[in-house]
Amino acid sequence: MDLTTTLHRGRQRTPDRAATIFNDRVTNYRDTLDRVRRFAAGLVGVGVGVGDRVAILSLNSDYFVQYFYATPWAGGVLVPLNARWSVEEAIFALRDCDARVLLVDAAWAPQAARLAEACPSLRRIVYADDGQPPPGLTAFAELASSSAMDDVARGGDDLAGIFYTGGTTGTAKGVMLSHDNLLVSALGGLAEEFLTRGGRLLHAAPMFHLADLAGLNTEALIGGTHVILPSFEPGSVLGAIGAHQVTDTILVPTMIQALVDHPSFHDHDLATLRRVVYGASPMPSLLMARAQDALPDVGFLQGYGMTELAPIAAILAPDDHGDQGHRSSAGRAAPHCEIRVVDENDAECPPETIGEITVRGSNVMLGYWARPEETSVALRGGWMHTGDGGYMDADGFVYIVDRMKDMIISGGENVYSAEVENVVASHPSVVMCAVIGVPDERWGERVHAVVVLREGRTLDPVTLRAFCKKHIAAYKVPHTLDIVDALPLTAAGKVLKRQLREQHSR
Repeated sequence: MDLTTTLHRGRQRTPDRAATIFNDRVTNYRDTLDRVRRFAAGLVGVGVGVGDRVAILSLNSDYFVQYFYATPWAGGVLVPLNARWSVEEAIFALRDCDARVLLVDAAWAPQAARLAEACPSLRRIVYADDGQPPPGLTAFAELASSSAMDDVARGGDDLAGIFYTGGTTGTAKGVMLSHDNLLVSALGGLAEEFLTRGGRLLHAAPMFHLADLAGLNTEALIGGTHVILPSFEPGSVLGAIGAHQVTDTILVPTMIQALVDHPSFHDHDLATLRRVVYGASPMPSLLMARAQDALPDVGFLQGYGMTELAPIAAILAPDDHGDQGHRSSAGRAAPHCEIRVVDENDAECPPETIGEITVRGSNVMLGYWARPEETSVALRGGWMHTGDGGYMDADGFVYIVDRMKDMIISGGENVYSAEVENVVASHPSVVMCAVIGVPDERWGERVHAVVVLREGRTLDPVTLRAFCKKHIAAYKVPHTLDIVDALPLTAAGKVLKRQLREQHSR
């Protein structure tokens, strides 16, 4: 199996069907494949060889879809980077994966010179946006006007992409996923009726996140249409659903809340919408009830997983949302994998017993890029150790009770506390710190810093936020701050974060 198979199939079966709709551009499957063939040739022309990494820093667009297919068509490796990162974070990832080509949109174009200077492996920076490219950048259209090339047709266990995820060591890790990893996960989603056959999928969540890219894969398998918005804006989402007869979309709970809270919600025609897939963070029960009342004809489906699982491991089907007990779960193992909960010795726990959630299947990553030791720890015994604490009931439903890696999920974004702590600890006023997630009505969780100050020093939240924004993305920056005399520690000197969460949640 290889990623480009879906595009070949779409061109053969439904060549005139719209593959992408972006702004006023509608591109059918025949023309999308032609642009992919030509852009792939352009990538080869600027030096991309088999296995070379091609990165992108961009909001959603039809160019993003063409990049997603052209890179493997040319034999390259996808590296979608988080467009919300700071420049420092982008430089780290580009260097880490030794990227050869980088695509940027208008928002990232002003940083191109700095990125090129800091990343000598980059041979070309491509302007993947409308209008004339800034000086020094190559126009997407220029590469896409090359003579078409045949598909290199890498697939199976070949590396398809490197997807960066936050690390508990304080730096991002590149998750290596094969073609089979990505397509097996998509096929599992189809088996659970993730999306409507022959439908239209609205991309409003960021396409650089694997959750939305998984939707792209799944929709492509059934030859559907991708309706694309640059980013999430509730009014635009509501308008696009009616204007383009959208049947499905993938959102995080905070986005769903923004939709049902929007003052013009009831003014829009949402009759075609059939499925809302959500994940990334738990759905509060009150919000779930509101969403179901507001969209009574829509089936809600939850996907639980992580980047290392390409990304789906468990699915809570629409029918299970009517059961109040199961509604609080993350669902049951998806058709393509197994889930078990294990103790500290990797022995399977009895039902209702809390342990670590582990996953085995063809969706499990190849490993972490250039991190063999971390790979062997995560994949020991042939199971992916998620770092999530939870239990399984007698019916196979999985319940998440804690995040063993102290990951914070704020507005659907993963924030790793160790990364933020490294930045906070570097402030000259801070002698010791801990970063935790505390409940927040809008974001689900907000990033909260608890710090011990150096004698005679002061620090306020505004000053801390300004300092942190120089080093990390805005969504990772602490929203709130508590100053304490000392942090609670274990006998081994580790911070008792569970105790902090109990003390400082408000």
